[in-house]
Amino acid sequence: MGGRRLWHGFPGLLLALVLLIGCGQEPTPDSAPTATPIPPIPLRTDGGVVKASATIVPALKADLGFPIAGWVGTIAVDVGDHVQANELLATLNNAAAKAAVVQAQARLQAAQAHLAELKAGPRPQEVAAARARLEVAQAQLAQLTESARPAEIEAAKAEVEAAQSALNHLFEGPSEVERIAAQAELANAEAALKQAQAAYDRVSWRNDVAMLPESLALQQATNNYKAAKARYDALFAKPSADVVAEARARLQKAKAALDRLEHPATAAQIAAAQAQVHMAQAELDLLVAGAQPAEIAAAEAAVAQAQAALQAAQADLANTELRAPFAGVITARYANPGELVQPAQRVLTLADLDSLRVETTDLSERDVARVAVGEKATVYVEALGAEVHGRVARIAPQANIVGGDVVYTVIVSLDEKPEGLRWGMSADVEIEGK
Repeated sequence: MGGRRLWHGFPGLLLALVLLIGCGQEPTPDSAPTATPIPPIPLRTDGGVVKASATIVPALKADLGFPIAGWVGTIAVDVGDHVQANELLATLNNAAAKAAVVQAQARLQAAQAHLAELKAGPRPQEVAAARARLEVAQAQLAQLTESARPAEIEAAKAEVEAAQSALNHLFEGPSEVERIAAQAELANAEAALKQAQAAYDRVSWRNDVAMLPESLALQQATNNYKAAKARYDALFAKPSADVVAEARARLQKAKAALDRLEHPATAAQIAAAQAQVHMAQAELDLLVAGAQPAEIAAAEAAVAQAQAALQAAQADLANTELRAPFAGVITARYANPGELVQPAQRVLTLADLDSLRVETTDLSERDVARVAVGEKATVYVEALGAEVHGRVARIAPQANIVGGDVVYTVIVSLDEKPEGLRWGMSADVEIEGK
């Protein structure tokens, strides 16, 4: 096939021929120069066959980069690694993007919970609590507006006196009679204990002493003495802070109740109590009525807005991840962790090396008209010394300019992949043209 490139020498040969003809003639300055016709450049064809040089390329190839700028965090692959579609290849530093997703998820959950609460209506416990608050407010209003009866005032006065007496008694200590009685009780208990101890000592040498009446009598005498001693100590002990606080609280409560009975409520107090009743009633009515359509619509809009915010945050996070668009092999790596990359800057190259094809590099515009999709082609790979058959899969709709020549790229799919075929190998293609 090397002879198929001989036609490239024709332009130089024609130019030399023209120069030789010009030098062999005498100069005729008085006559106008005549144009010398140039024979047309022959097509690169051999009968009905169209020939072209080509190279082996993958059917799928992609230069991968991030859509945003950032510092490279990780690169999980290296040149030669096989990867699957959607496999994570590299990431930018994305701690802030991950946090934004978590926050957006929390806001969405809160909005969804609020909407569900509005649609479900009030719980029975909430309605019961609202009714209870209303009843309390109504009772307070009734208490302020009702006139106190004399018996109620007398009972309140008696409670004040009893509470005051109980508080005073805490600090007065025991009376003489109480003191003498407590001392006598303690002395009698002590004497009984000594007597029981003496009786027990007389029989303590016996093996069955625990079963004897003297043992039970000693136990009872000991318990009686401890009880009498505790009552004696409590009678003369100072009252605890808790007991004093409880007695004072009882007195203050009794005085407040008496004050309310003796001093009727003012108009302002009654108005405030009425307002509390109205507020409690409105709260109950609002709970029973449930959420209004406008409230539910607003809550639904809040949920939609939170969902959109979550999707935006997830998209921002996805922009920090570089994933494989298809299964293939990493053929080049252009960045390392810690480097700053710009949007669309090339980081990795991915190619499907299992699906290789042939791509022409110099198919002339004079030959492309004789090529059609589906036509048979023969590919000779010089590096392998192998000849492979295929068919024209695609013809470029637009030309390229190569060395001043107009050429079209033609893609040839191979019927089989010979052993050792690699991306970038050169090849010669013969297409059965029209």
